[in-house]
Amino acid sequence: MKLLTHNMLSCHIKGVKNGYPFLIEVIKVSEHEADFDPDFLKHIFPRINWPAFLQAAEAMGCREGLPEAPTETALEDEQFQKAFHHALLEVTLEEGSLVCPETSRKFPVAKGIPNMLLNEDEC
Repeated sequence: MKLLTHNMLSCHIKGVKNGYPFLIEVIKVSEHEADFDPDFLKHIFPRINWPAFLQAAEAMGCREGLPEAPTETALEDEQFQKAFHHALLEVTLEEGSLVCPETSRKFPVAKGIPNMLLNEDEC
């Protein structure tokens, strides 16, 4: 699971009001090169919840080069672009868990795929 995906997911257990962002428990992370596209980064940047992204990048070990509070002008800096691209698209959670911040319910991630299925009593 890439951090782009993580930034879009939330917990949908019945009654949960604070189901975002998921905490990440890492067992195995992998890195795979992805095509670098500055235009894509500029397009997706406003949609990224930056504090959640930083928290996830820290958990995945790819926080280096990512500022605490970037501005849209940071997207003109090639070094920032490369760090953002790397964390967003090249680092993958292969094995681990996504943890609901409210209930602490763990959703397993296996082979890079989060299992977000709810138990019957959680619907």
